[in-house]
Amino acid sequence: MQSAGARDGLRRRARASGVMASHEELTMDSGHEAVTFSKASGCFVTRCCALLLLLLFAVALLVTGLLVHRYGAPCQQTPSDAGSQGGPAAPPDGGGTAAKIRDVRLPRHLAPEAYQVRLLPFIEEGNFTFSGEVTIRLRADHPGRNVTVHVNDMTVFNDSVTVTDVAEARGLEVAGYRYDTDREFFVVVLAEDVQPGRKYDVYIRFVGNLNDKLAGFYRSSYETPQGEKRWMAVTQFQPTDARKAFPCLDEPALKATFEMTLGRPKRMTSASNMPIRMTVQNDKMPGFEWDIYEKSVPMSTYLVAFLVSDLAVKQAEPGLSDTLFRVWARSAAIEQGDYARAIGPAILEYFEDFFKTEFPLPKQDMAALPDFAAGAMENWGLITYRETALLYDPKLSSWKNKQRVAQVVAHELAHQWFGNLVTPSWWTDLWLNEGFASYMEFLGMHQVEPTWRVMEQFITSQVQHVMTMDALESSHPISIVVQHPDEIGQIFDRISYQKGASIIRMMDLTLSTDTLRNGLANYLADRKYQAADQDDLWHFLTEQAHRDGTLPSDTTVKQVMDTWTLQMGFPLVDVRRNYERNSAQLTQNRFLFHGANSSAEYLWWVPLVYTTQSAKNFNSTRPSQWMKKERQVTLNDVASAEQWMILNVQEMGYFKVNYDERNWLMLIKQLQDDHNAIHAVNRAQLIDDSLDLARAGQLKYETALAVISYLERENDFLPWDAAFENLEFLDSQLERTPGYGAFQRFVLKLIEPLYARIGFDEGPGDSHLDHLTRSSLLTWACGMGHAECRRSAVQKFQQWMANPADASIVPPNIKTRVYCTALEEGGVEEWEFAWRQYQKSNVASERQRLLFALGCSKSVWILNRYLNYLVTPNSDVRIQDGPQVFNSVATGSVQGRYLAFDFLRNHWDTIDEIYGSAIFSLPRFIAPLKEGYNTRLDLEQLQEFKRKNEANMGEANRAMDQAIEHATANVAWMDKNYDSIVRWLEQQQ
Repeated sequence: MQSAGARDGLRRRARASGVMASHEELTMDSGHEAVTFSKASGCFVTRCCALLLLLLFAVALLVTGLLVHRYGAPCQQTPSDAGSQGGPAAPPDGGGTAAKIRDVRLPRHLAPEAYQVRLLPFIEEGNFTFSGEVTIRLRADHPGRNVTVHVNDMTVFNDSVTVTDVAEARGLEVAGYRYDTDREFFVVVLAEDVQPGRKYDVYIRFVGNLNDKLAGFYRSSYETPQGEKRWMAVTQFQPTDARKAFPCLDEPALKATFEMTLGRPKRMTSASNMPIRMTVQNDKMPGFEWDIYEKSVPMSTYLVAFLVSDLAVKQAEPGLSDTLFRVWARSAAIEQGDYARAIGPAILEYFEDFFKTEFPLPKQDMAALPDFAAGAMENWGLITYRETALLYDPKLSSWKNKQRVAQVVAHELAHQWFGNLVTPSWWTDLWLNEGFASYMEFLGMHQVEPTWRVMEQFITSQVQHVMTMDALESSHPISIVVQHPDEIGQIFDRISYQKGASIIRMMDLTLSTDTLRNGLANYLADRKYQAADQDDLWHFLTEQAHRDGTLPSDTTVKQVMDTWTLQMGFPLVDVRRNYERNSAQLTQNRFLFHGANSSAEYLWWVPLVYTTQSAKNFNSTRPSQWMKKERQVTLNDVASAEQWMILNVQEMGYFKVNYDERNWLMLIKQLQDDHNAIHAVNRAQLIDDSLDLARAGQLKYETALAVISYLERENDFLPWDAAFENLEFLDSQLERTPGYGAFQRFVLKLIEPLYARIGFDEGPGDSHLDHLTRSSLLTWACGMGHAECRRSAVQKFQQWMANPADASIVPPNIKTRVYCTALEEGGVEEWEFAWRQYQKSNVASERQRLLFALGCSKSVWILNRYLNYLVTPNSDVRIQDGPQVFNSVATGSVQGRYLAFDFLRNHWDTIDEIYGSAIFSLPRFIAPLKEGYNTRLDLEQLQEFKRKNEANMGEANRAMDQAIEHATANVAWMDKNYDSIVRWLEQQQ
């Protein structure tokens, strides 16, 4: 937090001269005063301090940065620009407002056209700073007496700032400077208005620190096999952290070209969005060079990226495209990039064909980074990844790891069109980025791995998965107005990604792939290098659908899709058949796990596709009828009285379906007699819908559990995937109760035939889905106490302990369950062995598995020590992995759950300090609180934790609200369902 007292006594000296300093010059003028912009206590640097900095820089070639604390002193207001268009209001001297300012948008009188950025990071000597200069060419669209840019966590040398009228080559007089802490604005106050139609060059020098928070321009490190520590400087700017690397207009719609110049030691290399145009010596620093990059295409600031490192690089084989394709990784791990290097060009070419738009850059780099907060980042031409999302070792990585690499590579390459070429005007429509990339990733995966059935996996991994969040009152619309960075961070969630992808799939199946593809191509062609909102997309899709005849001429895509993007949640369509008339009445209401499901204001355009027992047409997904924001409709001639019907064929629509009891009983009988008569996707749908309906009190649990009883005869991955996901809820609700033994026996009876067929050990003819099925099966078998499963897992681990050099003892696809079971059964010896293997491993996916398994121990003191590694410097747990470690303890056992929650309550401020800047991190610490908290005491403790820490929850606020809502619903569920479920389970023995 900023110190209010830091405002007092600050002084500024404006530089009136309009002469722009040379872009080649990096030394700091000793006459410049400087202001540090950061989030904690800041400092003001006088002329003497600036001179001292210059001397130290010249003598040691090291210290070019000031100590940059977080959110330090804002500038005292100097001569006001009151009345100038778009000028932000300055906070009052001596203190700020108590409430967080929500309107953080830049004034609109100036727009960027081009940046020249020159940066010199210091990463070898332990200095961890960078110096830089930027020239921003701005176009004046309206009069205004200020230049406002974003700045955060850096020191700006005020007197270096110049503003030049390009046409007249005349410097404008600078009347003063202001810093708006809440908005992260640096305001250059001018003595005269900028004039519409003119262009201005703004020049600024600055210094900053290479932080360790995985945001902005930050430092990362790794150890070589010889034990030598190597450092690198990397970037992560999305959504609002480009301002931590250089002053800029840091909003997605404000696109401009970028010319980057990066300084580096000669033994290192650099990479950025574009290819290097030339490399020159740094005459002032022996041993350093400047890499000068080609000018970029117009793009948003959050897509700018650069990397200074000693990573190795391998080039892909030439393909049909002329794009240079490369993978970067640690030298010891570069061979693990071969799979991504093989599929990347093929996916890129597929997207070029699908979108009918060529990839506009001459090269595409993909870099695996040792420290990275997100899974990956779609920086244009330089995609950055966690190592687990890009690297795959066939000997040590599982098939699930391989699918993860293909999925993330395809996701990020899809962004090169959706997000990069056309960008949302503001974060309100983030889903246009993430929803489309999350759908297109499955098309891209299917292109390179057609046997994986990923388009069917989409149902369980995306549609059904996100519905558990969207069935909460604390959900949010896909398109949601956001302002403050904390609000922006909160919507990088399953709603934007998975629900966005789900409704795009619904559009694809409703309009046809050809209509969707041609409409998208027209949209991209019209809006390329520009910003757009969802209405722009709806316009082009409507035009194409009307041309193709796939949408009635009196209907628009906007009419349909606004009901899915502008309101939260999804409908439950209740089907009540009239068996005498062969008709069915359909009623839609919002589906909620807890609370009233009917709400007059919630109505959707629902596509209706159904089949019957006689037709069994599971291939056609074009709607025969719509619910056009209608509460009820009637379907005629649906099926004869003795036949079942299924609505939502292949779960093409984003909604759930309930039936009258007679139809449910006919479906249950079909599943028992011949489950293959129903498509695997719809079997998964029936399982998911029935168990979720029972959870919400819309269906008797006896009916839902009768639906899944047929699984004893099921061999397909999809229905089992849906069942395991839903059984997780029952497991977490019952595991502390006297009835848990009956649940264990029921599950073991259910899975025993599958275990007998697929077994513990892998077979040479196993398919990709066989491996995925076995992985899930062993998790449940060993977790439920299956004697052979647990015995085999412990034996495998003991064999590995006896011969740790033999990595083949435990097959990759069962490692997760073997490791976890062995640590559950073992003690400190097994835990220490696994920890040593984690420290030694050169394979990121193996390290990730071991981190998870280390939380499976049931020893309280071991788990407490493990948790304390999260807040212990140099503990060998990277910041990127902290949330995973916490999750492993919180979900590994009942005792771990409460140890983790106690740790979270006792260390929240420290966790916020260490992990709060890394995107996605804080919500990941809160995520485990959504499961298993089902007593009134649990609920009270969650509420108290929220009350105590609400002011510094940041982007975790929404996740905390969801955890409390889950707990509220869980308590009510226990009151209503526990006795009846246990009775039913005991009757099945």
